[in-house]
Amino acid sequence: MRNPVSGSPASGSGRTGRPRSAAADTAILAATRDALVELGWSKLTMGDVSARAGVAKTTLYRRWAGKSELVVDAVAELFDALELPDRGSLQGDIEYVVLRFAELLRRPEARTALMAVVAESTRDEALRDRIRSAIVDRQKRLVVLGRERAQARGELPYEADPQLAGRTTDLIFDVIAGTVVHRALVSGEPVDEMWVATFTALLMHGLLGTAQAGTAPASAAPAGTPQAGTA
Repeated sequence: MRNPVSGSPASGSGRTGRPRSAAADTAILAATRDALVELGWSKLTMGDVSARAGVAKTTLYRRWAGKSELVVDAVAELFDALELPDRGSLQGDIEYVVLRFAELLRRPEARTALMAVVAESTRDEALRDRIRSAIVDRQKRLVVLGRERAQARGELPYEADPQLAGRTTDLIFDVIAGTVVHRALVSGEPVDEMWVATFTALLMHGLLGTAQAGTAPASAAPAGTPQAGTA
């Protein structure tokens, strides 16, 4: 699902002229991901992308200032496809989005592109800011949506203070995204249903609640059923 606020990948550039082609943007971003998998970050050039996408190099530079911005937007397009259908419970929503996120990270183009831009951003503050705005901030929409649903169901309390709510959203996102990325891309361990159920129990109930609940995954009980020792 494309974020309606962000618009096209290079929106906000302030440039005017002929309207952009959505089909060209899609072809360029797909070509970028393919080239990155095949060539790697160091060998990837704007010329490689333009040739693969069948567009002039000047077309790329009208949209993106350079390789870093282009690769970030190619990654962002993949993550924008993540959705959060209503699974009927906070537990179900978390388990669903974690599994979908892990599936996305198993795709070579997503894994390679994300690792490349994160590594490069350690030396480039502007690139780090672009990753934050194009990927991180946009994907926090899933946390906001999940919390709103859980609050409407009575599973989570409402927070009257917008600043506190924002900090809570940031923390939840950091915990989920950071844990899944570390397990999938750093440790290289599987993110399967059993692991996701255990992680979700830890996220929902904390260390003490998970220990009291024993080793049975939270998903073993019907959605919305309190686990032993977690009430």
